[in-house]
Amino acid sequence: MADPRIIDVTLDERTILWRSADIEQERQVAITDLLAANHFAPRRRHADGYAGPYRLHLSVQENRLVLEIRRADESHLETIVLGLARFRRPIRDYFAICDSYFQAVRAASPQHIEPIDMARRAAHNEAAELLQERLTGKIEVDFDTARRLFTLLCVLHIKG
Repeated sequence: MADPRIIDVTLDERTILWRSADIEQERQVAITDLLAANHFAPRRRHADGYAGPYRLHLSVQENRLVLEIRRADESHLETIVLGLARFRRPIRDYFAICDSYFQAVRAASPQHIEPIDMARRAAHNEAAELLQERLTGKIEVDFDTARRLFTLLCVLHIKG
């Protein structure tokens, strides 16, 4: 029986040199929300008909996002690699907006925070749509899953 969802997600900690308390909080929330509700269905058919649930390991290698997909028993199922060139600007923009947002939360009025938060959400949504597009034909994900995966992709890009 198909169970197209992620039951565990890990990040390649070797690629993460540093992260602030704010970023660590974002990572934890993204993982918690992702595991609570997601749709993740690799499109490749497997001889034994395996269709989930999945364990996912994310890493960045040679400017490529590597999604290592495993079965529930942790045996390897497949690896999908995506070039990250099209994500450079969305990641850079998202980091800039998040930095402004985190600064505003500490010192600004709600009237100042709201437009920054709206811009942050808009950038996040656009990047999630781009990720869904890049996964077309490889993995079917819903919008919320794509948003959370983009957050984790950003965490993997922090270099200190």
